[in-house]
Amino acid sequence: MARTLVNMPRTARRGEVIEIRALIAHVMETGFRAGSDGRQQPRDIIRRFTCRYNGVTVFSAELFPSISANPYIAFHTLATESGSLVFSWDGDNGFAQSETLGLTVTG
Repeated sequence: MARTLVNMPRTARRGEVIEIRALIAHVMETGFRAGSDGRQQPRDIIRRFTCRYNGVTVFSAELFPSISANPYIAFHTLATESGSLVFSWDGDNGFAQSETLGLTVTG
């Protein structure tokens, strides 16, 4: 399991634009680099990040070998109703990680 950090408000007013920041600890090996033995390191990257708000995709990104280790993603969404946000990272070699956070929307 990779370590994740998601920073977002736990409460918001209806119609408010909120900022969400997500970070995951991952080495992101490009597959282009030689190891200490001179052999090419196998590729191991996170290929896709998705955020779903009450089941609806509000943000997604496809990542490529040029992305840095421990990818940090920041985006905004509109607070419409109370519910949950599910953050999913999918990568090479069957890598999958997800986190769920709640959001309470007021008047």
